[in-house]
Amino acid sequence: MSATFGHGPFPVSYVIVAGGGGGGAGSSGGVYAAGGGGAGGYRTNAGTSGGGAGAEAQVAYASGSSFSISVGAGGARGPSNTSFGSTGSTTVFDSVLAVGGGGGAGGQSAVGTGNGLAGGSGGGGAAENGVGAKGEGGSGTANQGFAGGDAVYSAGVGGGGGAGEVGNTDGQGHGGDGVASDITGSSVTYAGGGGSTGGTGGGGSGQDGHGTANTGGGGGSMYGGPGTRGGNGGSGIVIFTLPNQASVTFSAGVTQTSAIIGPNRVYTVTATSTTSETVTIS
Repeated sequence: MSATFGHGPFPVSYVIVAGGGGGGAGSSGGVYAAGGGGAGGYRTNAGTSGGGAGAEAQVAYASGSSFSISVGAGGARGPSNTSFGSTGSTTVFDSVLAVGGGGGAGGQSAVGTGNGLAGGSGGGGAAENGVGAKGEGGSGTANQGFAGGDAVYSAGVGGGGGAGEVGNTDGQGHGGDGVASDITGSSVTYAGGGGSTGGTGGGGSGQDGHGTANTGGGGGSMYGGPGTRGGNGGSGIVIFTLPNQASVTFSAGVTQTSAIIGPNRVYTVTATSTTSETVTIS
């Protein structure tokens, strides 16, 4: 990885995705559907960011620069009947933060208690007691992801929001689709919301439908029933590129791979052992 020339400043492109939210658990009666987990926030300066935003500002680093990174874990699914999924953890690339996906609401019997949690993309709402009652989807974060979808009594799950669209856009219970990036040299979609059907980009589907690791996908969800639970959110990811002449050193707690794509080397970080690991450029 080391080089004998070049002192920067080196241009850096990045894609960062936070951990997805966990899906909620339905009620034991079976009529109060839970909400899907929202996708982790999606930010990039090499294409379209989440929430319908454009590319973020270009950045460059001088030789000798160092900065912190961390990869957010996915949120846990709701552990028991009517419980909410947990919100995913934040992913950090220097000063750029992607917010964890909102947890999906647990199936609720009381009106006004089934709203999904806010996050990078919002968690889906849960069905509430009463004809026409609905739990609302949680809000997304500007320039990172969309809101979760609403759930309606006896009509289905509220799909978690995705980086590319609101939950339920493709039908009741569908997680919102994510956003595709070709930063690695091939097109990969990240940050899909969870639901009864997961959104494109790692969203989990239905019972035990976990969001896909390293995509920030939200956890799945479904109708209730004794022991019925959705899925955990998928972990996030950090991807960045540097010119081949730059050298990168990672602290010991980083799990990463790299590949040469044309004039750049692409670094893919899938795990960090603490919340503040270090990257040094030379």
